[in-house]
Amino acid sequence: MPEEGVQLTPKANLLTTEEILTLARLFVKEGVDKIRLTGGEPLIRPDVVDIVAQLQQLEGLRTIGVTTNGINLARLLPQLQKVGLSAINISLDTLVPAKFEFIVRRKGFHKVMDGIHKAIELGYNPVKVNCVVMRGLNEDELLDFAALTKSLPLDVRFIEYMPFDGNKWNFKKMVSYKEMLDTVRQQWPELEKLPEEESSTAKAFRIPGFQGQISFITSMSEHFCGTCNRLRITADGNLKVCLFGNSEVSLRDHLRAGASEQELLRIIGAAVGRKKRQHAELFMFRDSPPANPSISSWDALRVEGLRSRMSFSSQMATLWKGYRVPQTPPLAQQQLGSGSFQRHYTSHADSDANSQCLSPDSWASAAPSGPQLTSEQLTHVDSEGRATMVDVGGKPDTERVAVASAVVLLGPVAFKLVQQNQLKKGDALVVAQLAGVQAAKLTSQLIPLCHHVALSHVQVQLELDSTRHAVEIRASCRARGPTGVEMEALTSAAVAALTLYDMCKAVSRDIVLEEIKLISKTGGQRGDFHRA
Repeated sequence: MPEEGVQLTPKANLLTTEEILTLARLFVKEGVDKIRLTGGEPLIRPDVVDIVAQLQQLEGLRTIGVTTNGINLARLLPQLQKVGLSAINISLDTLVPAKFEFIVRRKGFHKVMDGIHKAIELGYNPVKVNCVVMRGLNEDELLDFAALTKSLPLDVRFIEYMPFDGNKWNFKKMVSYKEMLDTVRQQWPELEKLPEEESSTAKAFRIPGFQGQISFITSMSEHFCGTCNRLRITADGNLKVCLFGNSEVSLRDHLRAGASEQELLRIIGAAVGRKKRQHAELFMFRDSPPANPSISSWDALRVEGLRSRMSFSSQMATLWKGYRVPQTPPLAQQQLGSGSFQRHYTSHADSDANSQCLSPDSWASAAPSGPQLTSEQLTHVDSEGRATMVDVGGKPDTERVAVASAVVLLGPVAFKLVQQNQLKKGDALVVAQLAGVQAAKLTSQLIPLCHHVALSHVQVQLELDSTRHAVEIRASCRARGPTGVEMEALTSAAVAALTLYDMCKAVSRDIVLEEIKLISKTGGQRGDFHRA
């Protein structure tokens, strides 16, 4: 879920239940034998059970599937199974509850696990679990996910991180199929390749003696466009013939304009005829020709339909059949010239655009700017020397931004464990980042004479410095109001540093917190400040 939430599609623009079923009948009549309902989150659409029930009545439709985040699955699955749901994909990118909450912006990890076990209990086999692998965020959990298949009939599908509008895709965040496969093979050298099914998007493997299997969806490193037989219809009725393509045709508008079945078939056939040989609109495949220039119709295509691009409610973001748009703040792991790895964490949605802000070189270039007005007396002390809160009632509201930093010297042992995410307490960078965000919001409760500030944004970044065995922390806060936010930024950086100490103290007590300082502030009557 993006930090800023998602823009909702007006309900009137979404396909109605009857429009969904009308299109489904048309596609099934022309040879489609599998339909998958996805999202967004399909299980928060109130008519989802009724839609599945009516799809089940379509002659020729062999499979009805759903891709879900799993939050509501345990509650709804008995009803869905009763009316005909035959396949389940569950999106799950982490097995760490705190990391799960950070990724999806809500609690619910245990509900998802309950949904997985409910599906197994009801006899679904396999239950597919979709995991988008992102470097620095969850690639360290590959073996944990694979281990789930030992005693559970799961098909854990590792999906290469793919570019979508808004997800800040960067090649360095992508973990390739070969790299993932090598990681698993190092643990289980006896890993066996399974035969590939016709038009399958996944390369499947099984560890001997395990109940389930693992699969890899290699959309980036080894695309499968040539055998792709999927079509997608968004929740607002647009037909997409390629997951990556920007080209869409509104079947909804034609339906509502009274188009006949033959007119709809002509429109769909023309769209399929424009399908690219490789990923449409993707930079590395941009000029690919049509898959088959002679295609003028789409009969005999076996496709998965009824794609739901937009959310069915205000609660969930835009998703694509398990290839969830991971607009969540990533951990980035970058290889340095020395051959060591630098692990960097940010709470900002666009981590790459801001990753350089933690480098000492960029800090050194900062310099004071604007009028440096200071007070000759302490503002929190009255004329008689007693502590008092400053009255800001008469001050104008202005945009306030402040940035603060801190450094935690961990020592070589603790540093290595943090770098490799091997602390028994969990992922120290994730926990410290969350603590920093929380601390910024609670500053007025911790610092007695601070005013409560309604923050509009908090960003906490952590970066490993292998030369000093240190973690560099930078926290920034923004608000519009009559008072500054430097205390919020300083508190955020300080508490993030304290949290790192707490996470690592069992390993070493020789940890030093230093350089807690204000880097810059803007807004207010005393002018801007930028530390040189």
